[in-house]
Amino acid sequence: MSAPASLLGVETRHRGDRTLVALSGPLGAGTEQALLDNLTQFLNSSGTGLDLDLSQVDHCDCAGLNVLLSTRRRALDDGKSVVLHASSPAVRGVLVDTDTLPLFTGVGGAARLTPSAVGADDEDVRAEIGQLRQAMQTRPVIDLARGTLMASFRLTPEDAWTVLVSVSQHTNTKLRQVAHDLVHAVTGEGLTDDMRRQLAVAVTEVRRTPAASGSTAD
Repeated sequence: MSAPASLLGVETRHRGDRTLVALSGPLGAGTEQALLDNLTQFLNSSGTGLDLDLSQVDHCDCAGLNVLLSTRRRALDDGKSVVLHASSPAVRGVLVDTDTLPLFTGVGGAARLTPSAVGADDEDVRAEIGQLRQAMQTRPVIDLARGTLMASFRLTPEDAWTVLVSVSQHTNTKLRQVAHDLVHAVTGEGLTDDMRRQLAVAVTEVRRTPAASGSTAD
């Protein structure tokens, strides 16, 4: 069941030439349009971009992630940035599982996610830094997988990214593993039945829905 858009809480505070946006409630199906509208408005009125406080977000799914990615892409097009200032376990789990956390932490961004910011202890932070490094090392295979999807299904870069994220979430598989399996499928190694089924569903979905919330990784 979709969450009512009214459950999305939004507060803002200007910090110099940036805008701090604090969100609460669910980010996903049912609130994605309200989320996109709010973030677009705040981004347009900001000087250099947005700092996101997501520490009170209790749920985040693929739809919510795609809005965050779309807002980041729009910010980059405008010469601005979207940076994760604080995160809840729900948001951090999705970002880590899909290897998108580095996109919101900037250069050397792992150091920005301090224990006070994300409610983690030192061991959690060290583990997260290791995950970030691993994610950056696997970016080439993710880019190859996106290219494979674009060529195979005539998808846009945004839709190819959306398909990767969707298959990752619906098969409960790390994004880098999904990318690895897709790339190696080109050389003759077969996909699992579940992954092949979810891939077909995801491709059908992005073709049916106009690309409005997908984004690419840089």
